[in-house]
Amino acid sequence: MIDLVKKTLLTGVGVVALTKEKIEELAKDFVEKGKMSEEEGKVLVDDLLARSDESRKELQKQVEDMVITVLDKMDLARKSDVAALKSEIEELREKLDKEQ
Repeated sequence: MIDLVKKTLLTGVGVVALTKEKIEELAKDFVEKGKMSEEEGKVLVDDLLARSDESRKELQKQVEDMVITVLDKMDLARKSDVAALKSEIEELREKLDKEQ
């Protein structure tokens, strides 16, 4: 029964969208309706929270990778590029000042 509930929740809602409060609320409803024991409810909550966290991290990684790819395609200077150029300009200024 618990596997059916997990599959239904994972398919119907999407793990990333599940918050801790919503997961706990769903498990509590199932326990109150007698569709699972309290222990099964706790297991369900723990499992769904772990999956939700994994999915969130994976989604974040994918978004970060996509942003990096888009920025690379746009050929924009990164913060580190600008910092390196500032440093080089400062070094050149110091050399010019010494030569004058």
